[in-house]
Amino acid sequence: MADPRGFLKVTERVTQPKRPVPVRLMDYKEVVERQKDGTLQQQASRCMDCGIPFCHQGCPLGNLIPEFNDLTYKGRLDDAAARLLSTNNFPELTGKLCPAPCESSCVLGINQPAVTIKQVEAELAEHLMDAGDFVPQPPARHTEHRVAIVGSGPAGLAAAQQLTRAGHTVAVYERDEAIGGLLRFGIPDFKLEKQIIDRRLDQMREEGTIFRTGIEIGKDITWKQLQRDYDAVIVATGATVPRELPVPGNKLEGVHHAMEFLTDNNRVVAGTSSERKIDAKGKHVIILGGGDTGSDCIGTALRQGAASVTTLAIGKQPGTERSENQPWPMMPVLFEVQSSHEEGGERSYLASTVNFVAGEGTEQNKVIGVTVAETEFVAGKRLPKPGTERVITADLVLLALGFTGPEVSGLDEQVSIEFDNRGNVARDGYYKTNTESVFVAGDAGRGQSLIVWAIAEGRACAASVDQFLMGSTTLPAPVAPTDRAISII
Repeated sequence: MADPRGFLKVTERVTQPKRPVPVRLMDYKEVVERQKDGTLQQQASRCMDCGIPFCHQGCPLGNLIPEFNDLTYKGRLDDAAARLLSTNNFPELTGKLCPAPCESSCVLGINQPAVTIKQVEAELAEHLMDAGDFVPQPPARHTEHRVAIVGSGPAGLAAAQQLTRAGHTVAVYERDEAIGGLLRFGIPDFKLEKQIIDRRLDQMREEGTIFRTGIEIGKDITWKQLQRDYDAVIVATGATVPRELPVPGNKLEGVHHAMEFLTDNNRVVAGTSSERKIDAKGKHVIILGGGDTGSDCIGTALRQGAASVTTLAIGKQPGTERSENQPWPMMPVLFEVQSSHEEGGERSYLASTVNFVAGEGTEQNKVIGVTVAETEFVAGKRLPKPGTERVITADLVLLALGFTGPEVSGLDEQVSIEFDNRGNVARDGYYKTNTESVFVAGDAGRGQSLIVWAIAEGRACAASVDQFLMGSTTLPAPVAPTDRAISII
C-alpha cells in the first residue's frame, strides 16, 4: 500500500495549480498546470488502501484506485498508468472532466479532505502522453463481423475501442465535421484542449477503427440501411435535445441555448469558422443554469470580452458541507467554485425567470432584459414570488438548463425503436433495444449523465455486442444499464 501513515503525515489536500486569471483570460489554453515534482507522490501517499475501498463504489468504471495510488507513491508511474488503462479507456478525459464521484466516496473524506484521486489520474494520463502518446493495441486476429457506432462521444468511442481490439471491424459515424461529439464541440478548450482528443483518435485509427464524419444517420443513410449493412449497430448519439424555458419572449433574438454558443465558439477557436455567429463582446450576458455548462458559458463569455456576466439559478445555493440526506459515501450536491467562477461574473440563487424583455421600435425582436423574481416553494413546486419582480439588463441570454433526451432522428420510423417514459431509447439489461442487432449506450439510453458513466456504459455495451456476435466474450462489463446510482438527473 501507499505510506501506511501517509494520511497522518500529509493532511493537506493539494490540487493542480492554475494559471493567473488575467493571463488565462487572454487565450483558450487549459487553465490548470502540471504539479511540481514530488507533490503527486505526496498526495498519493494519503490513500489508506482501505479494506473496503468505497472509491470503487463511487467509480462506475471500477478503477483500481488504491493500486494506482500505491504505485504512484512509489514512483512506478508506468505501472500505475497500466493499472489505470486496464479499466478506463480515456483517463486523459476523465482526469480533466469527471466530477470525481470516487472522491466523494473516499473513506479519508469522512474526517479529512479526500485523496486527490482525479488529479492522480490526470497526471498519469499526462505521463502516458509524455512517454510518446498512446501505444496502439491492434487485435491479434480479426473476426468477420462489422459493427456500426452512431455518435462519437465518450460512450461511442469507448465501445469502438473495445470492439476494435476484440477483432471486429468498427465504423464510427459522426454527423459533424470532426470526431468527438460534445467533447470537441461542447467543452471549451480551456478545460480540454482538442489535441488531446486527436492523440487518442490517432491511436484508435492505428488500431483499426474507421471514422466517418459528415454523415447523419437517419438522413444521409437510413437506420434500416445501417442495420442491413452491419452485424450490429450501437446508438451512442447522446442526449442532445436542450431543455426549453417556456416563458414569454423565449424566441427573441439574443436568446440562445448554451450549446449553440459553445459550439459556435469552439469552431472559431479550432479555426474551422472565421467569425462568431453568437458574440458576447461588449454585451451584458445572462446565463440561466448553474451547472457545468453554465460555468463553461461564463468562461467563454469572459474571454470574448463580455461587459458583464450574471448566472441565475432557480434553486437554493448548495451548502459547502454534506447535508443529512446525502451522507457519505453518496455524491453530495455542494456549492462549487469552478475555474470560470474564479474569473469573474456574478451568481444569483433563488432567481425565477418570469419573461424576457423585448426592445422597442427597431429593437422589438431583440432581448434587452430578463424579468426575474424570487423563487418560492409552493406545494413542492418552485414558483416566482409575486411582487418581487425586477428586470436585469441583458443583450445575450444563454439557456444552460440541461437536456431532455436523445434526438429521435428516424429511429422510431425507420427501425421501430421504442423509447421509455423519460424519452430515452429503451433497452434491456444487455443494452439491447427492441430491434434485433441494435444496441444503445451512454446518454442516449441513460439520459444526461457524467462522462465516467458514458465510458463505463460504452465498455459494457461493447461486451454485450461481442457476446451477441461471438456467443461469448472476455470484454469487461463494469455497469448494468439499470444502475443509476450516480446519475445527475
